[in-house]
Amino acid sequence: MMGKKRVVVTGGLGYIGSHTTVALQDRGFEVIIIDDLSNSSIDVLDGIYKITGKKPEFHQFDLKDNSIVKKFFKENNDLDGVIHFAASKAVGESVQKPLQYYENNLFSLINLLEAYSYNPASRLIFSSSCTVYGQAIELPITEKAPIKKAESPYGNTKQIGEEIIKDTCLVNKGFKAIALRYFNPIGAHESAKIGELPIGTPQNLIPFITQTAIGKREQLAVFGNDYPTKDGTAIRDYIHVRDLAEAHVAALELLLQDDKQDNYDVFNLGTGKGQSVLEVIHAFEESTGQRIPYEIKGRRNGDVTAAYADTSKANSILKWKAKRSLLQALSSAWNWEINNTIV
Repeated sequence: MMGKKRVVVTGGLGYIGSHTTVALQDRGFEVIIIDDLSNSSIDVLDGIYKITGKKPEFHQFDLKDNSIVKKFFKENNDLDGVIHFAASKAVGESVQKPLQYYENNLFSLINLLEAYSYNPASRLIFSSSCTVYGQAIELPITEKAPIKKAESPYGNTKQIGEEIIKDTCLVNKGFKAIALRYFNPIGAHESAKIGELPIGTPQNLIPFITQTAIGKREQLAVFGNDYPTKDGTAIRDYIHVRDLAEAHVAALELLLQDDKQDNYDVFNLGTGKGQSVLEVIHAFEESTGQRIPYEIKGRRNGDVTAAYADTSKANSILKWKAKRSLLQALSSAWNWEINNTIV
């Protein structure tokens, strides 16, 4: 790659953002993180430094504050790209707090686009989600699958966010964007210096499993065992967060190198395989030797029966493929939990 490229990562101290920052720095990018620390910790900066030997530039502010966003992008008008993670992300919480999700996820995106997209060299990677497909009729899910009515306000913010970006690309041909629709990121960096660090009760399966295994939680809640699947529990495509991070770098490099493609595109990011909740629990027990007590509860609002990706488009165009196994991801998540639990 020619020269040092400067890239902003919003939400860069979060789970996926921190791993992507590491992947970017490993590829020679200069990273600037924007994070309001509402769902992350400043300590993650040290974790990134310990892994890469480089501490990214850090700015703490809320992307909903339009004046600060404009000031930042005016002062940093030579950026090579932005990867936008900053958003509230829990499906269940979004059902309970819809207005909070619409305000946080959409206002921040609009402010970012207003301040950044006018630059003719603007490149944006948007953190989207497979939730935009709802319960897909056909599995595995391709990028051509219909976008269905969202099952949750969180999913709706991702649908609307994609539409906002696509409309911006239509009127600004110099602005290029890719939406990455990822399935279920899990795991941690093998160094155990960064990982998933939920504040309060975990909303995702793997941190709930690891917190149960280490004794922070009495038992794991399995939401629904009456789905039309082989064991009655919901099926998801679980992708190692490091594979996911590397896909963001591949997508950004595509935007920086290829001037012939359309200025808006979407890619699914997953492994192409689906595993049920019970299969993941048993795999964790197998990979760590830890027993996980669990209780079956009713289905959660907003959850779909099954979702796993057709990744052939990303494999072909981004030259990227998930290469780490479910057992590797689960072992790394457990290693992260062990090394970051204060007894």
